[in-house]
Amino acid sequence: MTTSAITEAVAARPWQLSAEAVALWKKFPPRTNPKSWPATRQSRAAVVSRMLKPPSLGNDSKTRCNRKLTLLKVLDWLEMQPGTTWQERWDASGVGVDGRVDWRTRLISDLKSVDNLGPRGERIFSILGMGLVQLIGGDVLRPDLGWLMATASPLRIANEMERVRDGEAIASLRALRKASTVGDSTVLPAIEKIALIMAAKGGTVADVTPGDCLELLKTSREVFPGPAKASRHSPFSYQLLHSLGVFPAGAPSSVRMFSTRFPGQLTAEQLVDRYNLSCRPVRDLLVDYLMERQPSVDYNTLTGLATALALWFWKDLEKHHAGIDSLRLPPDIAASWKRRLQTRIVRTTNEHGDVVETTVERATASDTLMTVRAFYLDLAQWALDEPSRWGPWAAPCPIRADDVQHRKMKSRQKTRMDQRTRERLPVLPVLIDAVDRNRKAAAARLEAAGHTHPGEVFTADGTTLRRAVLKRHSPHLWGEELDTGRRRNLAREESNAFWGWAAVEVLRMTGVRIEELSEISHHSLVQYRLPSTGELVPLLQIAPSKTDEERLLVVSPELADVLSAIICRIRTADGSVPLVIAYDHHEKVWNPPLPLLFQRKIGLEDRPIPIDGIRTLLQDALAATGFTDTTGRPLHFAPHDFRRIFTTDAVMNGMPPHIAQLVLGHRDINTTMGYKAVYPEEAITGHRAFIARRRELRPNEEYRSPTEEEWEDFLGHFERRKVALGDCGRAYGTSCIHEHSCIRCPLLRADPAQQPRLVGIRDNLLARIAEAEHEGWAGEAEGLKVSLAAANTKLTQLDNLIASRTAAVNLGMPAFPDVAGRQITTSHAPTHRANVNRP
Repeated sequence: MTTSAITEAVAARPWQLSAEAVALWKKFPPRTNPKSWPATRQSRAAVVSRMLKPPSLGNDSKTRCNRKLTLLKVLDWLEMQPGTTWQERWDASGVGVDGRVDWRTRLISDLKSVDNLGPRGERIFSILGMGLVQLIGGDVLRPDLGWLMATASPLRIANEMERVRDGEAIASLRALRKASTVGDSTVLPAIEKIALIMAAKGGTVADVTPGDCLELLKTSREVFPGPAKASRHSPFSYQLLHSLGVFPAGAPSSVRMFSTRFPGQLTAEQLVDRYNLSCRPVRDLLVDYLMERQPSVDYNTLTGLATALALWFWKDLEKHHAGIDSLRLPPDIAASWKRRLQTRIVRTTNEHGDVVETTVERATASDTLMTVRAFYLDLAQWALDEPSRWGPWAAPCPIRADDVQHRKMKSRQKTRMDQRTRERLPVLPVLIDAVDRNRKAAAARLEAAGHTHPGEVFTADGTTLRRAVLKRHSPHLWGEELDTGRRRNLAREESNAFWGWAAVEVLRMTGVRIEELSEISHHSLVQYRLPSTGELVPLLQIAPSKTDEERLLVVSPELADVLSAIICRIRTADGSVPLVIAYDHHEKVWNPPLPLLFQRKIGLEDRPIPIDGIRTLLQDALAATGFTDTTGRPLHFAPHDFRRIFTTDAVMNGMPPHIAQLVLGHRDINTTMGYKAVYPEEAITGHRAFIARRRELRPNEEYRSPTEEEWEDFLGHFERRKVALGDCGRAYGTSCIHEHSCIRCPLLRADPAQQPRLVGIRDNLLARIAEAEHEGWAGEAEGLKVSLAAANTKLTQLDNLIASRTAAVNLGMPAFPDVAGRQITTSHAPTHRANVNRP
C-alpha cells in the first residue's frame, strides 16, 4: 500500500479513523517495492552459482539433488517469459496474480511444449516448490504479498528465510513465544507472516516497518474475506516485532491505535451528516447549534444531542412529512411526531418461524422530548442576543412543559433503583465471600496443576481434574474433567476469578464509577502527612470523569490489601508497573501511557482491561454464586449497583449526606440522596429541617472558623489516640469511659505488632488470678477475670486479622522523583487545613 493509497483509504472512511490513527498511518507507511534490485538482475550463471552454495543447499544428498533440479527447471521456465529481470519474467508469466491457482501446472505445460521436462518428466510436479522457494529466499523473486498469503507454502518460506536470510532474528522471534500468553496456533502463523513480508519486500527482520505489518493485516482481510479463524487476521506479528525492538522510536506499542475499530471524534458536521437530512437550511442550523453547545458539554453528550435532534426529531419529520423546511410545526404534525416517539416496533420470530411485530413503549422518549424542548428554548433565548443569526429560527416550542413528565420519570427510576439496592444489599456479604472463595479455589487448581505432570490426576479445592496432554506448546495450564472430558483453561479461570474479585472489592469499598475504576493508576496513590507526628495516611486519588472534579478517598486497610494484591500481580521483575495505552470510548481518544492497575497481558502486550471487560468479569464472578432475585432469575449486579449500595450503607451507618456527596463526587446533594435507598423522603426532609432550626437557635459563635488553639487541640486528639497496644477509637471531645483501662475497652484497635505485648499481659493476668485465688482475694480475682476475658477477645481479633492478611504484601507508595510534590500536607493556619500540590 503506497502513501497515496493510504490517503485514499483515509478519505474514503473519514469517520472510522481518529486523527491520531490518520497521523500514524502517514508516519509509518509501508515500504514500496522497486521495479528492479541487484539480485533480480543477476545472470542465470550468477544465480545458479549462488543458489548452489551453502546455506541454500540442503543437508542430505537427496535434498541437494532435488533443490538443484527444481531450481534449474524454474529458471528454464522463467527464461521462456519476456523481460530483462527475473522479476519481470515472473510478472509477465501471469501466475503471480492469484495464489490459489497452482503455478506448477503452467510450468509443466510450458516446459512440456518445448520438450524440456527431463528424464523425470511430470514426476517433479510435487517438488517444484523447492526451486521457487529458493529464488524467493535468495531475493531473486519478490511475489506479491497477497499471492504469498494465498499459497500453501508460508511455513516453507519461513523456514527458508530462517535458514538463508536472517536465522538469528527469526530464532529470537520463536524464543519470544515462551514469554507470550498465546499458543503455537497464533505464534507460528505470526512468524510466517513476518517471513512473507520479507519475501515480498526484501531485507531482513530488522527492515520490517510498522506500515508493512498494517499492509499485511489489510491484505489478509482482502485475501480471506468473511469469517476466518482468529490466527489468520491476528496482529500478533506486530507485537512480536515491537517486543524484539525492531520498530523505530515513536511506533505505538499496540497495533490497536491504527485500527478502525477505535474511531476518533467526529465534527459537528459529521455527526449531523450521518443521517442524510434533505433540508439543507435545517441541517446547517443543527450543525451551528451543536457547535455552539460543544464547548460546554462532553463528546458523549454531544453525540446524544446530534442523535436526538437529527435522527429522532428532524429525520422522522422528513420521513413522514416530505418537503418540511420550517421549525414552526403545525399542531397536528407536532402531535403525530410525539405519538410516534412514544413507541417503537420490536420484531421477533415465533415458534413457527413467522416474524411478529410488537409495539412497546420507548424508554428514551422523555429524554428526546427534553432535548428538543431545550433546543427550541435555546434558539428563542439566543435570538434575543443575536437576532440576525438565530432570530429567523425562533419558533413556538411544540413541546409543552406537561408533555415532559420529568418528575414522574425520575420517580419511577428512583423506585426501580431502590428496589435493586434492597435486593442486593442483604446478599453483599455472601457475594464477597463467594467471589473470594472462587478466587482462592481457582488459584489452588492452577497451583496444583503446575505441580502435576501431563496426563496425571490432581485434586484441588474438592475438584478432581486431569492435566491435559497438549500436542502443541501452550503458555497456559489446561485441565480435563474426568467425567465429561471437557478441557478447562486453568490459567484463564484463575485470571478471571482474580480480576472479578478485585473489581467487586474496589467497587464496593470506594463507590467509584466503572470508568473511574478503569482509570485508577499507580499514580493515584498519594499521601497525607500529619504535620507534627509525620504519620502517613494513604489516599486514593480519583481522576476527573463525569463531573470533571477529582476527589480523594481514604484507603482503608482492607482496600490497601486489595490494591497490594493487584500491584504485586501486574508489576514487572524490577518492581515497576507497566505503562499501558487505554482508549476512552466516551471521548473517542487515546489516553497517554499510564501505569493503570486494571491491566493484564494479552500476547506480548500489556493492555488495560476495558469497561466492557470489567462488566464481563463481574457477571462471570456473580454467575458462580447462584444468587436469584424475587422472580427466581439469576441476580445480576451492574457496576453502578455497588455505588448505590456504598451510598446507602454509608448514610445508614452515620456518614453525613454532604460528606457522602463529596466522597461520591456529586455536584448536587439531591443526586446523592437519589442513590440512597431505604431512607424515606419524609425522614430526610424532617431531619434536614431539624438541623436548620437547631442552627437558628444555636449561638452564631458556634458556626465560625476555629482558632489556632482549637485546631491544634483537634489535631492533638488524633495524636493522643496512640496507646501501648494500638489506637484508641473514641470520638473527639470525649473522655475515656474505662479510666484508661484499655484492655477492657471495645474502642481499642489493637496493633498486630503489639501481639507479643498483649500475650504478656494475658500471662500476667493468669498469674495474678492464681495468686488471688490462692490468697482468697475473691473480689480481686473476679475483676482480673474480666480483664482476662477482654485480653483473650483482643488476641482472637488479632489472630483473625493476621490470618486474613497473610497473602498481602506491603503496598508502599509510588516512588516518584518529585514525591514531595505529590504529598498532601497540613498547614498550621486554621483557614488552610490542606494544601494539595500537583506537579
